[in-house]
Amino acid sequence: MGRDLDDVDRSILYLLQRDARNTTAQEIADTAGVSASTVRNRIDQLEDDGIIKGYHPEIDYEQANLPLQITFVISAPPKELKEYSEQIRGIQGVIDVREMLTGRRNVHVDVVGTSTSDITRITDAIHDIGIEIESSEMMRRRHVQPFNHFFLQGTDETSAHANGPDEDDESPTE
Repeated sequence: MGRDLDDVDRSILYLLQRDARNTTAQEIADTAGVSASTVRNRIDQLEDDGIIKGYHPEIDYEQANLPLQITFVISAPPKELKEYSEQIRGIQGVIDVREMLTGRRNVHVDVVGTSTSDITRITDAIHDIGIEIESSEMMRRRHVQPFNHFFLQGTDETSAHANGPDEDDESPTE
């Protein structure tokens, strides 16, 4: 099980999720109300504890000439899930494999390709492993944002709602 995070840890994680590449330890420190050395030490500890698992580029596959992005939903025997997941990750064009905790449709596989022949090759490779693709969905667009649990303490960004849970989007009038 993981460890409890304090306000400084949550602020660091939130700011890194927003823009890790262009956010300095000093900027995080200024926002979190601690020193830059504290931020660097906390980041090291978050990495050592496996909370921060890496820093990865967000790739626009369409701009990288891989315009087809498909999610396959697969049913695999639960006792063989780990083995199948490893085999699927070995297929060229597979970019993400998510093992689901429950349900029959327990593996979600994201793949990319330049043509339908790429997608057919990947589909055939999955079938050759001996598992069934239940459905496939073509992705139009993906939106990623920081997890709202990691609120910045002492700022206006501490609410899960832009205007608060009971307020309208319109400004109040007097």
